[in-house]
Amino acid sequence: MLRLARGRSVSQSSLARLLSRAVLGADAVQQQTPERQVRGFGHTHHQQHHFHLQNPAGRDRTLLPEPQSAARFGCSSVRMASGTPPPPATPPKHTNRLSEEKSPYLLQHAHNPVDWYAWGQEAFDRAKQEDKPIFLSVGYSTCHWCHVMERESFEDEEIGRLLSENFVCIKVDREERPDVDKVYMTFVQATSGGGGWPMSVWLTPDLRPFIGGTYFPPRDAGRRPGLKTVLTRIMEQWQTNRPTLESSGERVMEALRKGTAIAAPPGEAPPPAPDVANRCFQQLAHSYEEEYGGFRDAPKFPTPVNLMFLMSYWALNRSTTEGAEALQMTLHTLRMMALGGVHDHVAQGFHRYSTDASWHVPHFEKMLYDQAQLAVAYVTAFQVSGEQFFADVARDILAYVSRDLSDKSGGFYSAEDADSVPAGGGPEKREGAFCVWTASELRELLGEVLPGATGRASLAEVAMHHYGVREQGNVEPEQDPHGELQGQNVLIVRYSVELTAARFGLSVATVTELLASARAKMAAVRSTRPRPHLDTKMLASWNGLMLSGFACVGAALGDEALLQRAERAARFLKEHLWDAERQTMLRSCYRGDQMEVESTPTPIPGFLDDYAFVACGLLDLYEATLQTEWLRWAEELQLRQDVLFWDAQGGGYYCSQPSDPTLLLQLKQDQDGAEPSANSVSALNLLRLSHYTARRDWARRAEHLLAAFSDRLTRVPIALPHMVRALLAQHHTLQQIVICGERDAPDTAGLLATVRSLYLPHKVLMLADGDPEGFLSQRLPLLSSLKPRPDGAAAAHVCQDFACALPISDPEELRRALLEPHPPL
Repeated sequence: MLRLARGRSVSQSSLARLLSRAVLGADAVQQQTPERQVRGFGHTHHQQHHFHLQNPAGRDRTLLPEPQSAARFGCSSVRMASGTPPPPATPPKHTNRLSEEKSPYLLQHAHNPVDWYAWGQEAFDRAKQEDKPIFLSVGYSTCHWCHVMERESFEDEEIGRLLSENFVCIKVDREERPDVDKVYMTFVQATSGGGGWPMSVWLTPDLRPFIGGTYFPPRDAGRRPGLKTVLTRIMEQWQTNRPTLESSGERVMEALRKGTAIAAPPGEAPPPAPDVANRCFQQLAHSYEEEYGGFRDAPKFPTPVNLMFLMSYWALNRSTTEGAEALQMTLHTLRMMALGGVHDHVAQGFHRYSTDASWHVPHFEKMLYDQAQLAVAYVTAFQVSGEQFFADVARDILAYVSRDLSDKSGGFYSAEDADSVPAGGGPEKREGAFCVWTASELRELLGEVLPGATGRASLAEVAMHHYGVREQGNVEPEQDPHGELQGQNVLIVRYSVELTAARFGLSVATVTELLASARAKMAAVRSTRPRPHLDTKMLASWNGLMLSGFACVGAALGDEALLQRAERAARFLKEHLWDAERQTMLRSCYRGDQMEVESTPTPIPGFLDDYAFVACGLLDLYEATLQTEWLRWAEELQLRQDVLFWDAQGGGYYCSQPSDPTLLLQLKQDQDGAEPSANSVSALNLLRLSHYTARRDWARRAEHLLAAFSDRLTRVPIALPHMVRALLAQHHTLQQIVICGERDAPDTAGLLATVRSLYLPHKVLMLADGDPEGFLSQRLPLLSSLKPRPDGAAAAHVCQDFACALPISDPEELRRALLEPHPPL
């Protein structure tokens, strides 16, 4: 989308860049972050996923239009995530109005010597009354470079005075207000050629941007102006050149309004699904890195949207070379990620991304949305391959989330930071300090000699060999630009258990037990270290993704405990983030000081992704439990989403409510990134719900949505792999699998287990239990004609548009019927 916008507005963007150079300096325009920003695969990244950095100035950094990111799984005890650090012993020198907020990110700035406001009318009114420009600073609580800019600049008394006296200063948590972030990031990317966090934008009192950037150092460094210089120049320009500032910014915004439009007239057909899917596969295959998997050299992101597309592509092309290649790419990538240091072998879960090609040294931040999507990807790989390894990794992820990212209310926290205070103490946090090890630490911790081991080896020698631990540390200097990991080791599986067993003359079973024991001891030590900051904000959208994770894994593995956890999450969402009276999702809630769930005095209404991701989670939960209360609520959410966000003329959904006067752009996200686009998820939701409710208008709406994104799908489908999956589902029509039988009967359970053990990307599963007043019976009268066998045995009906094949009662026969090959694309 951005590439089109810039192509249509060269003169406006050039004018804005010239103005930026005049105010910020030439170097600052191109290099506002510690590393140069990188471009995408033939197009720029959209919204929060564009122009990501090789150095962590933002959460999502990648070259490709990706999402943006064999081990062992011990340490499975369940406990609640760590609490908020205690307040400082001495009262802070400064306290501003952010101290009244709930967002962990805003609270991090509550004691800056800056007169911060949250985004809202109070700040807007003051800017207009005093006729001052607005300084808008956007970030999130686990953003490394946001911490750096706060420490260097926002805690600086002189800079704080400059900001407070000459600007109205607004601080925004981009996870709390993604609508604000998207609008101004679009402007920053179009005018500076890059983007990331922290984002720094200067606005007129009526919220129109005129200068934007990302990170600024506090003082001038060589040819790069510091924030103090930038502020002084903007103040001068505001006094002497204000009309030029305002007109330049407005012309860029007008060009972006035109260039970011995504639309198709009603009745236009989507692009041909086979062509789009084949092109998407070819683009992913071209970018695939064969040795370690993944879709670039470095940095490497997990890219679950890519992996899920490839498994869907394989499911339609099982007999072809391309299908086999798609599956090999997926399984190899997932395997290498699980073996790598990006996977936390001691405390479970996955870090955000790897700084190197071999998945070894991660950016140590852990995000809820990564855990959610990777859990689904790994359990899908288990369904496809039958390898227990992948099921174990899926369980491992959910064990981490249950222990460290779970609130007692049933909700899920957002993230764990990368940085923490080293165990030995010190004034400064370091990246990875909570996770890394020296060789001497492990020798002391795991020093016992192993009976029967070659050369009287110790447990430390076995663990250090298996996990690639070196005396001098195993992190190369190029992966440690700030010297924070010198002498440290990031655990990575270097040898199979079989090879490690052979090396030390032990049995495979013995080595498996020894490694589990070593991990448990390391976990106990890690639990005594200072923990990283925990962002205890609970977002509807990310909780919806995690709901899908628990539901899908629980169903595929037949794990009742995981399904119960999924239902707790759904009830949390309904109790705390659904306003039933106003029929409105809320964006967020928070863990209070007394561990209770809190909301802001004026709750933030939900955005498109909140509705879409929660509805998807509810559909997954219905298929996992067959409890129609979740299906009913999914239908309710979809109806409300249509009212609030649907573009009746152009098709597709706006990211935020178009009625909000404070948002200068109405955007439709056109990239499946670190999270899938809410339009991509909505397309599949509409198709699934159309089969559960017999609402043909929802099938037509899905078609209109897909048509609106035709240009993007046709040219660069790699940017929208999740939407390509929806396009394939629309093309092939979803298969209806109706199980007729008593809900708790063993024969019903056997048929359901067969369906759930398979990866069937184009199906809806439903139970016909004979209740004529039930949710499905009321909407699908044809269900009344589908019965168990005359002898009462449960039966499965495999249908297309409710034209059904003969009923099947044998699970193995059902398995064969469901795996009948599709004609290749």
